[in-house]
Amino acid sequence: MIAPDSRPAPVSQGLFILTVFASATLVFIVEPMVAKMMLPLLGGGPSIWNTSLAFFQIALLVGYGYAHLLQRVRALRAQALIHFGVMLAAGLSLPLQISGVFGPPRSDHPALWLLGALTASIGAPFAVLSATAPLVQSWHARTQSAQDGREPYGLYAASNLGSLLALIAYPAVVEPLTPLHSQTLVWSLGYGAFVLLMGGLSVLVMGQGQTTQHQAPAGEAHAAPAWRERAVWLFLAAVPSSLMLGVTTHITTDVASAPFLWVIPLALYLITFILAFASRQIIPNGGALTLQAAALAACTAILPFTTTNLAVALLVHLGCFFLTALICHQALVARRPSPEHLTEFYFWMSLGGVVGGGFNAFVAPVIFNGVWEYPLVLAIACLARPWGPRPWEAWRWMTLALGVLAASFAWILTPYINHHLTAPLRILGLAGPDAVRFLIKLGMACAIVCAFVIRRRALMFCGLIAFIAVAAEGAGDRVDVRTSWRSFFGVVKESHLPVPGLGGDVRMLAHGTTLHGAQAQDPRYHCRPLLYYAPETPIGQVFAKVRAQKAPMRVGAVGLGTGAVAAYTRPGDRLTFFEIDPLVVAISSNPAHFSYTTTCAKGNIDYVLGDARLTLARQPQDQFDILLIDAFSSDSVPVHLLTVEAVRGYLTHLKPDGVLILHLSNRNLDLPSPAMAVGQAAGAVGLIQRHNLSKTAPALWESAEDAVILARRPDALALYAADPRWTPIDPTRARPWTDDYTNLIGAMISRMREKWAQPG
Repeated sequence: MIAPDSRPAPVSQGLFILTVFASATLVFIVEPMVAKMMLPLLGGGPSIWNTSLAFFQIALLVGYGYAHLLQRVRALRAQALIHFGVMLAAGLSLPLQISGVFGPPRSDHPALWLLGALTASIGAPFAVLSATAPLVQSWHARTQSAQDGREPYGLYAASNLGSLLALIAYPAVVEPLTPLHSQTLVWSLGYGAFVLLMGGLSVLVMGQGQTTQHQAPAGEAHAAPAWRERAVWLFLAAVPSSLMLGVTTHITTDVASAPFLWVIPLALYLITFILAFASRQIIPNGGALTLQAAALAACTAILPFTTTNLAVALLVHLGCFFLTALICHQALVARRPSPEHLTEFYFWMSLGGVVGGGFNAFVAPVIFNGVWEYPLVLAIACLARPWGPRPWEAWRWMTLALGVLAASFAWILTPYINHHLTAPLRILGLAGPDAVRFLIKLGMACAIVCAFVIRRRALMFCGLIAFIAVAAEGAGDRVDVRTSWRSFFGVVKESHLPVPGLGGDVRMLAHGTTLHGAQAQDPRYHCRPLLYYAPETPIGQVFAKVRAQKAPMRVGAVGLGTGAVAAYTRPGDRLTFFEIDPLVVAISSNPAHFSYTTTCAKGNIDYVLGDARLTLARQPQDQFDILLIDAFSSDSVPVHLLTVEAVRGYLTHLKPDGVLILHLSNRNLDLPSPAMAVGQAAGAVGLIQRHNLSKTAPALWESAEDAVILARRPDALALYAADPRWTPIDPTRARPWTDDYTNLIGAMISRMREKWAQPG
């Protein structure tokens, strides 16, 4: 046994590092793994990841709290024995799988069901693993630091390095190469190996450790942190946590809810911890503050504006988040206490993470009807900057006023100028919508510059950023939004747009930035399906051919939107919508908003709530003449609905001559390529059509559309094969997606190449 006053062997320090590294790796590789397991149960939307991440933050807090309470046990031997017993008890919930204790998922209270299922499935092992970092650092402080003076905070960098490598490895290596069931088995075995590793460290600690609490060097007094200091810790931890969920929601709403996108903000979050806790500053605080001011002002100004350049949008939002998290974590490190208060520091830091994540996941969806938490916390984040000396110079007040005027100009005055001062604009070579866009950009650019100039005064900077956020929202939303709703599954807006070619006012339903349907209010066009469901589109063509052959017609539609396809039903027809969001059902079935499913529908309409893949599996086989798969959340794709296993299930519910329609239009992902491969792998025959928008059609009359139709036998597609608009599928362009394999990164790259190849 090593004497307490002897210098530890090098292997001792290495074992401390290896233990925190291994625990962090297990913790952060299981987060996207478990969330991916939950995706098929709740529709695949980004809220699943946000709620899961909030749960993991709560479990992390429980682990840190447990580690802090364990320090009340004075003897290290007793601490080690207690912790070893707790690890063994937590392992009884393994092997890792989704627990059925809370029954099947529910659409009425999905967040509560998800929290319960996560707690029963992974809660205990995750909390125990989370306790490792503060607990091992505390043991280090009482054994190693007491002898050689090395700070235990350095181990936190090793912990975050393990977390970062795990997050990178999951989407890059683990997810594409390993089946999901194998991932869970290997992780469970990894937990068992970690218990043995922790046991070995415990033996070492019991041999080397002191039996008393860590003592400060003689002559030094380290009082307990004041409550004000604890509140600052909490604030500095809460802001990056909230922003991480906010930016994740923003970037996944219009692409897909998938691990490779989830882990980017989380990886950046961990990198800021690594940089902040490093012994040598790689990014100086002054440089970080300067860059963050510019990024924050730009991000706030462009937030409400949609862009077709995904790379630019990702760069701005992720860059702003990274720099903001970095300055917050640098401020945390600057305020860290002495090692004897280490576990309390981590507890308050973890509590801040729970407060920030919980606000986004649980509070914001209830109190806001839009995703207001992201710009709100962007503005609040300005308070983490140095407040600067007083008094404030007059020129800074003038700059603040100029910034407010510039943002107001973009928000309020631009429409007025566009309508009433067109002659001066024409002198400048500007008129109409182009002038509006130019003036908005000019005003916002001026406001951004003003904000950057006053960046050294946190309160001024915060106020101007908040005003820019409000002004940008007003200037960026050029559609007349009448009503906005929010649920666990996202934000839905009803807007109105005058369209002369459709007789005037048209009501539109949007989820995020994607239209999910529209209905003209003019009686001549009131029951005409518009956009993706118009008679000219592939979906409309299929309905027309089946109507001509079948009476009555049996239809299933996954994804409701405005319910436009209900207008195709006749007396005796039956249409079942499979929809996961009760809010969408309430909106589309209310004639005060949309009346396709009420006034326009002539057949029998019914609804089945829940994830379509689960609810369809409970339906009778061989019943549908048409089964339409059109389940999108904004442009986000629930990929579990586009796998070989899913399509095989859909085909069993078709009549022998029935047709399966896959609506695959997407701005950011090439979905037709894997869908064609999936169709062949599922044993179906198929055709594809890429429908282009007519240049002479009125706005909203129809839309460009990618669709694949599949059937169980060739004769079911004979009529479509004779139509030159439909061509045979090419299953060689991509590897088919399965429940164990999806390649969204490849689909995104393929779409980018396609856009670059287009002329102009």
